[in-house]
Amino acid sequence: MSIEIKVPVLPESVADATVATWHKQPGDFVARDENIVDLETDKVVLEVPAPTDGYLKEIIQGEGETVLSDQVLAKFEEGEAPAEQKESSAEATVTTVTETKTSTPAPVAPTATNTKGASPAARKIMSENGIDASQVTGTGRGGRITKPNALDVANTPATERVPMSRLRQMVANRMIEAQSTAAMLTSFNEVDLQAVMDIRKKYKEEFIAKHGVKLGLMSFFVKAATEALKKFPIINAATEGTDIIYNKNHHIGIAVASPRGLVVPVLKYTDTMGLADIDRQIMDYAIAARDGKLGMDDLQGGTFTITNGGTFGSLMSTPILNAPQSAILGMHTIKQRPVVVDGEIVARPMMYIALTYDHRIIDGKDAVLFLVAIKDALEDPARLLLNL
Repeated sequence: MSIEIKVPVLPESVADATVATWHKQPGDFVARDENIVDLETDKVVLEVPAPTDGYLKEIIQGEGETVLSDQVLAKFEEGEAPAEQKESSAEATVTTVTETKTSTPAPVAPTATNTKGASPAARKIMSENGIDASQVTGTGRGGRITKPNALDVANTPATERVPMSRLRQMVANRMIEAQSTAAMLTSFNEVDLQAVMDIRKKYKEEFIAKHGVKLGLMSFFVKAATEALKKFPIINAATEGTDIIYNKNHHIGIAVASPRGLVVPVLKYTDTMGLADIDRQIMDYAIAARDGKLGMDDLQGGTFTITNGGTFGSLMSTPILNAPQSAILGMHTIKQRPVVVDGEIVARPMMYIALTYDHRIIDGKDAVLFLVAIKDALEDPARLLLNL
């Protein structure tokens, strides 16, 4: 029986999709629920599985084509796997775990050649083109750099043109939108994280044993931000024309770096979540982002965002709003710095935090006090338990 493979129904917020990668070609056998093609939207990659066992008969929309909901992607013919494939599948089931985990050793990088090892003709080409000997692998006797070796490097294009992915285009457009439509301003503060570090160290093993997840730093920031949002609801608001939309729910997006670019999955109803719930959800989102498995629902509905540039070593930054939200909290790397505590200079794990906000609706006073509320909660975590 012939079956049409169609684009899944896309959410209202997604106008179209791009055919990213065909994993099967016409004539290939496809098992039921096996992924046939990836579709890239502005937010996620959608997998289109086979409806039943059969063969890919014809590809209608090639890679790079823009498609709409319910549009035909390919034609599929229902059928059983060929006998030889069934046999190979049966053999695969008896493969040992040790064999399946065997990996190929990484190739050894070539050793850089000394400049003096280049021939006169090669030296001339390298000099004219600004090529360092470390960029060239010599194939002459004793690793000598020859003229052809130098020409290979000299003739290699210095630039490469690659189309932006749909996700990168969306991120770029959102950044431009935020810059052009909001009056962005950033306020800073610093936090002594000694109390949080002590709690994490003291209860590390017990927390993992009970909840099955590591007690992370981000969960403390999410709880602190949630409590601060309750005190300053304007930070959780958004604009729509000349109206201010106050969000009653607390849905905090966590910026995550993925192979496809920056994504912001959302923790829903953080005011009802405990530290373990938050850490578990963040871990699940990180794995899903890495594997390209985030769904549309995972990325929608955020009212406030937290981004952690400290993961990559950033000491201080001014994060850009995640429109249509009106504020974003930036975390940064933790550094041991000398601070004065009770009149004495001591070394403490300090972090700069930043709040970028839309000054059209958020006054500086509220922004500063919001940061202070987060600082107070993190420096004295008991305040989170006592709802102070």
